[in-house]
Amino acid sequence: MGGRQPPGDGAARRCRHGCVRCLPFGKGRAYPRIMFGDLLRQLLAPAPARLPEPDARLALAALLVRVARSDGLYAAEEVERIERILTQRHGLSPFEAARLRSDAETLEGEAPDTVRFTRALKAAVPLEERTALLQALWAVALADGSRDAGEDQQLRLLTNLLGLTDVESGLARARAAKE
Repeated sequence: MGGRQPPGDGAARRCRHGCVRCLPFGKGRAYPRIMFGDLLRQLLAPAPARLPEPDARLALAALLVRVARSDGLYAAEEVERIERILTQRHGLSPFEAARLRSDAETLEGEAPDTVRFTRALKAAVPLEERTALLQALWAVALADGSRDAGEDQQLRLLTNLLGLTDVESGLARARAAKE
């Protein structure tokens, strides 16, 4: 059979990219790849509803990836920083954080514009936690050791979309630079 096992014999089902369809999403839960479409539909809704926790995790991870890619270079330091943030923020194992980041890379490539994407995340994250989220975004932008105009522009937009001020952004950037 050329190495492929028929369905139903315990083999993991794989998508067209060869990835396992149901991916670990922490604490024994799985996040099916098929649900990316559902999440994208939620993000495209005129008034996105509050995202459930697994979707909010994925949305945050995708936003971190979007910031990392905004300078045109997705550096290894940025990947490591994203995984560290996901591990700390969500209590994930390193494997789970790497898997979530990988899913986020896929979602980020398919995701709608940053405005709708961030609006849905804003609804999922209470105001008092958004400065920590912005600090995480700055930590990713600064992870490669250089500031880029594209990253600065992206973070100014995200600051506004998250309902935060330039002063809060500056403080978050300063805290992120000390990490």
